[in-house]
Amino acid sequence: MRLANKAALITGGNSGIGLATARLFIAEGARVAITGRNPETLEAAKAELGGKLLTIQADVTDIAATERAVAQAAGEFGTLDILFANAGIGATTPVGSTALEQFEQVIRTNLTAVFFTVQAAAGHLARGASVILNGSVHQSLGAPGYSAYAASKAGVRAMARVMASELSPRGIRVNTIVPGATRTPIWDRIAPGAEARAALEARIATRIPLARLAEAEEVAKAVLFLASDDASHVHGAEIVVDGGLTGAPSGAPVLAG
Repeated sequence: MRLANKAALITGGNSGIGLATARLFIAEGARVAITGRNPETLEAAKAELGGKLLTIQADVTDIAATERAVAQAAGEFGTLDILFANAGIGATTPVGSTALEQFEQVIRTNLTAVFFTVQAAAGHLARGASVILNGSVHQSLGAPGYSAYAASKAGVRAMARVMASELSPRGIRVNTIVPGATRTPIWDRIAPGAEARAALEARIATRIPLARLAEAEEVAKAVLFLASDDASHVHGAEIVVDGGLTGAPSGAPVLAG
């Protein structure tokens, strides 16, 4: 098993990519702590994944709560070998109709909270630990209406490189996972109900060369690689999991024919 005797902390681990990663980490031998805001989804994750999972209710935008959560995980495990700063939100912020509070909430959650999560964990990370930040293809897409989200994820990309430089003396690797459209509960707000969800996915898939959204487990497998010793010399890098959206856009079905 690739993560035997490793201890991991995943923020936003109670759903979507975070939960899929927690599931995979445990299957690979790790002890895992997850944070999340929703006590019901935390309880469901605990019921599914059992004794190797520690659940901690915490909002990443509450810096003191994040520090307590990290300390609790480190106290339980002794040290942390893996940190996956995954928690984030999606929101549209179109020019002309966006309130300051809405814009700042995206930046606070997706960028500021990531920095303070890593800062809180830094003193608990073992030498040679792996830190993985969750980015997004929106960092380079230029999709209309997503200024705050794109800015936050571009910030994560830049920040990861700085953190990689700062943590290098301790042998701590810092890398970024860059998912494209992925089947997670984040879409429920945009397309409530199975029919609306299917129509949305079909529309998005026309712009993806592999013609489908990613499954959360597919992204989790890339996170697993970065967390494991298989990536022992991968540092300051990005792994893009987007079905070719940014790397081979001319292959999208919408352009075929």
